[in-house]
Amino acid sequence: MIKDAEAHADEDRKVRETVEVRNQADAMIHSAEKSLKDLSEQVEEDDKKAIENAIADLKKAMQGSDKEAIEAKTQALAMASSKLAEKAYSAGAGEGGPEPVDANASSQANANDDVVDAEFEEVKEDDKK
Repeated sequence: MIKDAEAHADEDRKVRETVEVRNQADAMIHSAEKSLKDLSEQVEEDDKKAIENAIADLKKAMQGSDKEAIEAKTQALAMASSKLAEKAYSAGAGEGGPEPVDANASSQANANDDVVDAEFEEVKEDDKK
């Protein structure tokens, strides 16, 4: 049994690598489709077509089992959708998304709070008598 495992170790490694590449490709497709749907109004038509074509090419490559082809098409989709990511980031920062942090703003807000620092003493029922 150990000899069988050792004999097929290289084959198992290749299958595992192919599965991992396919999972990454599937995640990239899902992400690109979702982003394209959410930001379709903000993306230029040429960029939209390039992303849709890259998605179609990657889906076609995933029908086969050529790991290198899937990796290449995944990279092509990543490059095509990079402008989409830029749009998502700029849209998020402009519409209630993350804004630059102003360290002075938080310290000024704390200085203007009406906080009272007081000492207290706990009184027990037995102490009242």
